Amino acid sequence: MRILWLATKLPWPPVDGGRLVAQLTLEALADLGARVTVLSPIWDASGVEESAAALEAIGGRLEAVSVTPRPRLLDAALSPLARRPWTVRRHAHRAVRRRAQALVSAESFDLVHAEQVQAFDAGAGLGLPLVLRAQNVESDLWHALARRRRILAAPLRVEGSRLAAYEAEAVRTASATVALTEADAGRLRELAGVGADQVQAIPAPFPGALKPASGSPRPAVARLEGDPAVVLFGSPGWWPNRDGARWFLESAWPAVRAAHPRARLHLFGFDGAGSPGVDVHPAPRSSAEAMPPGSILAVPLFVSSGVRMKILEAWARGVAVLASPAAARGLRYESGRELVVADGAEQWAQGVTAVREAGERLIEAGRTALGDHAPAKVAQALAAVYRRRLDAVAD
Repeated sequence: MRILWLATKLPWPPVDGGRLVAQLTLEALADLGARVTVLSPIWDASGVEESAAALEAIGGRLEAVSVTPRPRLLDAALSPLARRPWTVRRHAHRAVRRRAQALVSAESFDLVHAEQVQAFDAGAGLGLPLVLRAQNVESDLWHALARRRRILAAPLRVEGSRLAAYEAEAVRTASATVALTEADAGRLRELAGVGADQVQAIPAPFPGALKPASGSPRPAVARLEGDPAVVLFGSPGWWPNRDGARWFLESAWPAVRAAHPRARLHLFGFDGAGSPGVDVHPAPRSSAEAMPPGSILAVPLFVSSGVRMKILEAWARGVAVLASPAAARGLRYESGRELVVADGAEQWAQGVTAVREAGERLIEAGRTALGDHAPAKVAQALAAVYRRRLDAVAD
């Protein structure tokens, strides 16, 4: 099977959850014999060489198209006049659409895969089955942001409504849509007014066990200071991560410190210098640097969609997880079994105690839960979606 994979960003290096989902899926599809060409816009050369080499190693190839981003403020101001939501316009580039058309004209692809709704525009009208994988329900994220940002609530709600309409049309237009969780699949069906045959939930892929990183630019940390050592990291470019980190530092961490005076918080990539009991580290090149054995991963999100790949990675690395309800959303779990869920500052302090008492039981249960995310199983389910759509065209 030959697939044209439309992306909004390079899959390598996997420095955020979206890239990691893409990377693991591409590798698993290659193991099934699929040949994938990834078409992605680029703003500079970072990641191009690594992505090209990684794809070549699995029998695929990279088509990188240089683009110039439009000024954010100007683009946002003009967005109400455009037919597409602002976040879609930010990722829609004529050069990418033209390259997609040229590739389809010159080569024999079986189908097109759009990774995220922002990549959907480049795949429409190519004359091939188009499968959309929505890592998030974007409109729900924007509506949630509006509830947390009262000053900008009105324009954020407008953007959320425009995104909802765009997502609904994309789902109706696509040959099939895949979501990472059943909750997201149900929401997309609701938006588009379609049934389960049109939108299917297939979990994010993740291997069952990982070893500490080796050969990374900074060696993997053997152990972090603190009893316990609490770790918080994530892409600071994604606003829910910044929002959650700020709340945790200001509200939850004082309560944790009061209950556990010897605890230390290790922030990777976030600002918190000078706060009591806090150590600040550079953003990790490899997330294994932020998940040493014996630490507790804190995931304090208020807004989420899709699934948190850092939780799956913590399970695979044998690191216990303490998360907010929003962060755990979409996972099959029971609080106190695979992870501990905390809602509110005092519950986070109690949650640290619960994690320490549960010990290895959390880690073993988390690794067991990864069976649902086995890359081979995920790739087979995705390939089955592809084949059904190809068979429908053939009929």
